[in-house]
Amino acid sequence: MSFDLVVWAMNKTDPPYAVRDANARCARGEHPQRPADPRVVAFYDALTSNYPDRGPRASAPGSPWAHAPLHAAADHIEMRLDENCPDVVLETIERLAAELNLDLLDLQDGTVYPPPTRSFAS
Repeated sequence: MSFDLVVWAMNKTDPPYAVRDANARCARGEHPQRPADPRVVAFYDALTSNYPDRGPRASAPGSPWAHAPLHAAADHIEMRLDENCPDVVLETIERLAAELNLDLLDLQDGTVYPPPTRSFAS
């Protein structure tokens, strides 16, 4: 079993439903053909420097990933975390998302967590 999260590079004015709509398009296989958002690249680089999603460490005991490599697109990164991944991994994901102004979508219940400096009603 996994715990699935997605970080999204959205516009500052986009409400939570826009994140869920973008994720639905991804699930249908619709991905924008554009250069990668620098925030997404920075998130991926920072996260995988501590928790690699490729190579032998990606599947080694203690890896947080239930499925690797991560799904990476121009505007988002989908992470399938092992249900037993340490809390520090989730804290790192949340911190990086906030630092990089990325929205965090919890695929279990559809909740969108914008960084602390942004807040919207659903």
